[in-house]
Amino acid sequence: MRAIRVQRYGGPEVLESVEVDPPRPGPGQVLVRTAASGVNYVDTYQRSGIYQVPLPLMPGVEGAGTVVEVGEGVTDLRVGDHVGWVAAPGSYAEQVLVEAERAIPLPAGVSDELAAAVLLQGLTAHYLCTSTYPVREGDTVLVHAAAGGVGLLLTQMVKLRGGRVIATVSTDEKAALARDAGADEVIRYDRVDFVAEVRRLTGGEGLPVVYDGVGRTTFDGSLACLRPRGVLVLYGASSGPVPPFDPQRLNQGGSLFLTRPSLGHYTLTREELLGRAGDVLQWVTSGRLRVRIGGRYPLAEARRAHEDLQARRTTGKLLLLP
Repeated sequence: MRAIRVQRYGGPEVLESVEVDPPRPGPGQVLVRTAASGVNYVDTYQRSGIYQVPLPLMPGVEGAGTVVEVGEGVTDLRVGDHVGWVAAPGSYAEQVLVEAERAIPLPAGVSDELAAAVLLQGLTAHYLCTSTYPVREGDTVLVHAAAGGVGLLLTQMVKLRGGRVIATVSTDEKAALARDAGADEVIRYDRVDFVAEVRRLTGGEGLPVVYDGVGRTTFDGSLACLRPRGVLVLYGASSGPVPPFDPQRLNQGGSLFLTRPSLGHYTLTREELLGRAGDVLQWVTSGRLRVRIGGRYPLAEARRAHEDLQARRTTGKLLLLP
């Protein structure tokens, strides 16, 4: 089968298309023929070495497709079932091994491409606004990179919970997408100081929460946007990791809270995984949550997908299609 492999840490150029033997499912696993693989920033962190993982690496963790073989002890999945997943290493491949406990059965009306486009980022947006900081009716929140994959979904979910969204974007096209997703205010951070604009929009009060997936270039400003006892939810680092800082800054800013969550810790059990996925997929099938697929690439063009993602040339979700 064809797969993407990384032999050394580096830029998108280290992604190579190779021929490898198909895996076989062990106990508690299913083998899935991949219809679509999701491209996520975590893939770029692993490829570049920001996240240290053993090499050689077959990147990708998310996708959807059809079960073609079932391992010993698996009783609730069968050959022919359509499933999605968010935590199966080596998902940039024509066939992927998925732990049955982490496989998400897809309901009627959700295609493989749609599942691969919404699951990881949709589950991320779900835990961010329902658990990490549960948005309440009337809360005003800041969503950075609101036209990205998580940003568009998070904006919609905050609106579903009765919140008000201030979005940051870098282009007029992205501003239009953020507004279409429900953003109440949109800030072009390349033109104005987003901290000053947030203070103006909140009458100087600041915000109860900032959702920041950008990292290094927005971190200081995100802290400055918070009101006393506000929460900075740092869930990614698309601009690079945040340098070490003195925790005393949290006190000086008003007894602030800082958290660095990850999806794995918010889907620790199968019950929690399926509960969050059930909410997300129900919102999709009912039309309450819209999913934007911003780019489809042949599997062999994984390098181009990474280049486009990191250059911020994309909006919504990027997919690789084996």
